[in-house]
Amino acid sequence: MEAMQVRETDPVVMDILEIQRWIPHRYPFLLIDRVLDIVPNVHIISVKNVTANEDFFQGHFPGQPVMPGVLIMEAMAQTAAVFARYSEEVLLTGKTFYLVGADGFKWKKQVVPGDQLRIVMKSVKKRNPLWIMDGEVSVDGKIVASGTLTAAAA
Repeated sequence: MEAMQVRETDPVVMDILEIQRWIPHRYPFLLIDRVLDIVPNVHIISVKNVTANEDFFQGHFPGQPVMPGVLIMEAMAQTAAVFARYSEEVLLTGKTFYLVGADGFKWKKQVVPGDQLRIVMKSVKKRNPLWIMDGEVSVDGKIVASGTLTAAAA
């Protein structure tokens, strides 16, 4: 996947309150903090600030906190849901996106407290209600996870 650049033309920035308008997730399971850029039907870029206060660090792992890979994937899925809902607002009003597939996932580096995840999701194919998106997650410019997600609106 090619690295995506944030475009200065037509940027849409969403804070946490705006994100909550687009997806139903709430604390402690809302795993994105801000949307930096969104181009409907093309791509979205979001961030997740990983803090030592995350509940999952209590047990994963005591004395050596590491963000679970499945939660990185979930942050990607939540980013994808905001993207799809924003891209097709009229068609998808009142529907929820559910993760129905994950392919080719790789985790390359551990995510620890203090890291900021930069999540890029790119539309590959959509045939409502299915959306297929490629994603990459990086920390400080280094890829920590990548893969393809399939989600369905219901």
